[in-house]
Amino acid sequence: MRKVKSVLALVLVIMLVFLSGCGSGGSQSASGGSQSASGGGETLKIGAIYPFTGGAALLGDESFRGAELAVKLRNQKGGVAGGKKIELSKADSPDANAAQSQANRLISQENIQLIIGSYSSALSMAASEVAERNGVVYWELGAISDPITDRGYKYVFRTNPTSSQFAQSEIGFIKEVVPAKLGKNLTDLKIALVHEDSLYGTTVAGFIEKYAKEEKLNVVTNQAYNMNSVDLSSVILNLKKAQPDVVIAVSYLNDAILLTRQSKELGFDVPVFIGSGGGHTMTDFQKALGADANGILNADFPQYEINKSFTPGLDEFVKLYQDTYGTAPRSGHSVTNFMGMNVLLNIIDQVGSLDPDKIQAAARSYKLEPGKSETGWGVEFNDKGQNKLGKAYVTQWTDGKLVTVWPKEAAVQEPKLPLLKWSERK
Repeated sequence: MRKVKSVLALVLVIMLVFLSGCGSGGSQSASGGSQSASGGGETLKIGAIYPFTGGAALLGDESFRGAELAVKLRNQKGGVAGGKKIELSKADSPDANAAQSQANRLISQENIQLIIGSYSSALSMAASEVAERNGVVYWELGAISDPITDRGYKYVFRTNPTSSQFAQSEIGFIKEVVPAKLGKNLTDLKIALVHEDSLYGTTVAGFIEKYAKEEKLNVVTNQAYNMNSVDLSSVILNLKKAQPDVVIAVSYLNDAILLTRQSKELGFDVPVFIGSGGGHTMTDFQKALGADANGILNADFPQYEINKSFTPGLDEFVKLYQDTYGTAPRSGHSVTNFMGMNVLLNIIDQVGSLDPDKIQAAARSYKLEPGKSETGWGVEFNDKGQNKLGKAYVTQWTDGKLVTVWPKEAAVQEPKLPLLKWSERK
């Protein structure tokens, strides 16, 4: 009888140990994963640094949603590397100091080996420096400042286009489209730049001016202003005096609205007006201006009125977004992050873990042809980790929507130029 009780006790202990192991989250594995509570499959945890609070929270959250949806869809389809599931560990980073501290926390406390982000270039610069120093992969999905990848870090990669690629798209559009629309020679066009004077505005405007001069285009004025200005009349009068055929603006939301309203008030009509992402891409810009937004062009990440045969999977993304969040996507930032996250998930699936050396080696040989992703971008990383095949598309506000007008393979309508005068817009 005593032997039977001993055997039963031993069986009970074994069962308790087994159940305890199944019911817990498990310990962090060497590959950055833990044992999932469901089915015993391995979970690979990835850090996600975005601004979820503060002034950049709206587009920070919109960007994260794209990455989140890519993970959700991949997990629903069985995960990666034979059944491993992906989990995102959110880290709110409203400023660069927070991004740095959150990157340190993810690496030192959560044993994270791979971090994604971040919408903001300032956040990306800070967090990626921490990641590189610790031998952790940093995968940028949305920030555009060139120095993020120009540093040539071993473990930093970016799938979205840079400020210089934005500028190249704008100059390419002007060269290819504008002369015929205005009935002028390219060399006769007068181009004006106007931009807010922070890192964002000065960087993008600097590249535009550089490429314009390389193409021997005539830049007649370059006007800078503070984004918090409440009166841009002197800037607009200087633009009006230069009599440009084309204005290229780099603005955040409030200053983009103010620039447009005061241009109308001061009678500054221009045949071609091109924004550079930022405020000109947001639905709040159109809502604030109504019909006055019609005709304004914008170079940015892909939007949703685009050639769907060139962006396979985009309709499925929009449906998944609507089913998950109960609304249509708020900007192109979400699909941009979705596309870049899918590239990363493909690489993880290939190498079978989050090992930084395996991830970076596989990324350097990864290739995707243009027209084969939800954004239409191809993927090929240069030796600095920058995707060479990303580009900004030119869209035009038309009846409340940003409609893609260039390049031809992505366009759904011809650009309508020259712009109507303010008194004619409806």
